[in-house]
Amino acid sequence: MSWRTVVISNTAKLDYQMGYMIVRSKETYRISLNEIYIVIIESTAVSITAALLSELTKKKVKVIFCDEKRNPSSELISYYGAHDTSAKIRKQMLWNQEIKTAVWTEIVHAKIHMQAQNLISQKKDEAQLLFGYINELEFGDLTNREGHAAKVYFNALFGKDFTRSAESSINAALNYGYSLLLSAFNREISANGYLTQLGLFHDNMFNQFNLSSDLMEPFRPLVDNLVISIRPEKFEHEEKVKVLELYQKEVSMAGRNEYLNNAIKIYTKSIFDALNDSDISQIKFYNYEF
Repeated sequence: MSWRTVVISNTAKLDYQMGYMIVRSKETYRISLNEIYIVIIESTAVSITAALLSELTKKKVKVIFCDEKRNPSSELISYYGAHDTSAKIRKQMLWNQEIKTAVWTEIVHAKIHMQAQNLISQKKDEAQLLFGYINELEFGDLTNREGHAAKVYFNALFGKDFTRSAESSINAALNYGYSLLLSAFNREISANGYLTQLGLFHDNMFNQFNLSSDLMEPFRPLVDNLVISIRPEKFEHEEKVKVLELYQKEVSMAGRNEYLNNAIKIYTKSIFDALNDSDISQIKFYNYEF
């Protein structure tokens, strides 16, 4: 199973040799492609061969490219994630609105529940408000309990004056963590043979990752909890490395401890099983002791 997160932060040349990614910088490193889960190209002073990109795609390794400010800006996604991609896409097009809404309702329930658990770990009384929102949740979240919960949640964590739209080191850290989550879900959706563009709830014509945006929602509190522990006064390379610890987290799923990347794989597959069989009981959510 792939597990390594490889971050290229300085000037380097990357190429492929005999099943290995070769990193030539001040020193030369060889990393087996079978061990790599994700590669983050953090510097624009990195050159990479087409041969390596091709092999990384074959191995379904997620590659994230950063801009001149070292913020994620794009990623490498295979056109064909599975041998039966065309059949999977036909299934995706036929998912009826009722099952999509049912799955989305379960996702919102799980997200608010994990937010409440995070607040409990921070000894915030507002957790009880979130449990109340869960009890008020309607099919399809018609009364927008998710939005109400988010406002209470972020104000409890970061203060009454905090807004997600403001430019701050905390928001930069959150956005970075969320972008890592989004990429992980893009990888799994593509690997399963489905389109990231066609969401369950998210339906922005300019968003290429509507489905990923849907599926990642219950995992966001893991990023929030990590950012709380860092409390960054600035957000530069050192802080980004700390956020990358996200991939080292272990969560509980079906009575077993799983690293985050494997939990995302199991959860994503279970979502597709639920959608294809019209059976929300097949969804496997994670548990985490904040």
